[in-house]
Amino acid sequence: MPLLKKSQISKRMGEHIPVLYNEVIEGLNIKPDGIYVDLTVGRGGHSSGILTKLTTGRLIAVDQDLDAIEASKVRLAKISNNFVVRRANFSKIEDILEEENAEEVDGILMDLGVSSPQFDEGERGFSYREDATLDMRMDQRNPLTAYQIINSYSLQELTQIFKNYGEEKFAYSIAKNIIKSREVTPIETTYQLVEIIKMSKPMKELNKKGHPAKQVFQALRIAVNDELNVLETTLTRALRHLKPGGRLAVITFHSGEDRIVKNIFKDASVVVGNRFDGPNVPTEKPYILINNKPIVASKAELESNHRAASAKLRIIARKKGDTNYGHER
Repeated sequence: MPLLKKSQISKRMGEHIPVLYNEVIEGLNIKPDGIYVDLTVGRGGHSSGILTKLTTGRLIAVDQDLDAIEASKVRLAKISNNFVVRRANFSKIEDILEEENAEEVDGILMDLGVSSPQFDEGERGFSYREDATLDMRMDQRNPLTAYQIINSYSLQELTQIFKNYGEEKFAYSIAKNIIKSREVTPIETTYQLVEIIKMSKPMKELNKKGHPAKQVFQALRIAVNDELNVLETTLTRALRHLKPGGRLAVITFHSGEDRIVKNIFKDASVVVGNRFDGPNVPTEKPYILINNKPIVASKAELESNHRAASAKLRIIARKKGDTNYGHER
């Protein structure tokens, strides 16, 4: 899939054009003979663009969602055979690259958003607009579900999840009403939870633009899949496996995610020191930021895809002169 014009992005949303598509493809600086890793292949949107640009190169696509894997295989096979799809959490990047004999790669992509089909498939429990069992697992093999969190976690634990992962102002009130409700009967469905959230907020808040349950559902999804801890681990591992000149691109949708990416990228690329530092303090870091400020969606993309509103893209590259592979191990 080549770069898309603004009008094409709007027309092809039925194919699930991913957010910041053109910016990612350009930002990865794809070489035809390079090795690229999409750690969040989803339905193959970004991966299709990467694979289209490869001739003798190859793509390693990773996802923990079985439905996403099956869909992406079909989509990518229409482009070429220069790819492999692996089912795993992206924190397993080092094991995957070792098994694929690709210790160093030219580019890595992480799109941390939930794919549109996951929202649209109501039975997965990601959406507050569809009634379904509280699930929210990216990987159906994960034993922890949103149902278990809602029906067994303490008042303090629920409050912290909603506050820290969802930045929910009414976290305590919502958590308190969840405890009260589950004492009567288990909270089993998304609509049950939505009603509790609504009754926990003042009318002034309910009248604001946007769904009142958005932040709590986001927080639960992050907690179920341990997304922030896994992200931090994976970023550190991914940086180790870039070739000199190789790039790591990350799309975030949550301030907590973006903060982690920003801090890890800064630590890997920016020297912080002062005149009192000794002579052994390094004068430079092995990575360089491609964009100092996050790239966000254009007005045209926002008009065709409201889910791009909170998307932020950060890109970092390993310096071409750096040949010290594994220096961070």
